[in-house]
Amino acid sequence: MAKKGFEEPEGPQDPGRGEDLPAAEGAEAPAQPAGASGPDAPEELTVDHILGAAQNADAAAEDAVLADLESQLLNDLKRLQAEYANYRRRTEEQRELEIERAQGAVAKGLLPVLDDLDRAEKHGDLEEGTPFSAIADKVRGVAERMGLSTYGAAGEVFDPQQHEAIFQAPTPGVTQPTVLEVVETGYRLGSVELRPAKVVVAVPADPSTSSGA
Repeated sequence: MAKKGFEEPEGPQDPGRGEDLPAAEGAEAPAQPAGASGPDAPEELTVDHILGAAQNADAAAEDAVLADLESQLLNDLKRLQAEYANYRRRTEEQRELEIERAQGAVAKGLLPVLDDLDRAEKHGDLEEGTPFSAIADKVRGVAERMGLSTYGAAGEVFDPQQHEAIFQAPTPGVTQPTVLEVVETGYRLGSVELRPAKVVVAVPADPSTSSGA
């Protein structure tokens, strides 16, 4: 019976030789090398990506600049509106002041004529129905239409802000300075005093009876 040839015993092969053993189930797969493709591979930056990011940054910067410019223009508009309103107010006040000055100049020119009419009336020269009386009425009517008004009458309490005392007369029974006689009528144009009333003032005969004592 012939001998069989030498046979290599069966068993696990040397890992260094032959085919690799299959990987064990559940073993972690080796990491992919850089530059590998696949669903888990990092997204590469391209020229389109860079340009898109730059365009987005430029758009955001442009929006910020436009917002700042719009806010500045709105503030400038509000400032101009306020300045124009102030200009109109100052112009209107100046116009009214000039009108009052012009009216006051004309009214002051009438005061001597009105004084003459008052003196003529006191002397009985303005008899009703005479031509002179008719002229006096017309002149006084013009003064009233201009806004002239008189003040200062006998019996008023003396007010140094409105009356100019030209003489003081100690008078029994008087407890406080009082207008005794109006020598020259005071005139106002609206709220503007054109001339104070010149008066004779009755003062207490005994200083101890004065209301200020």
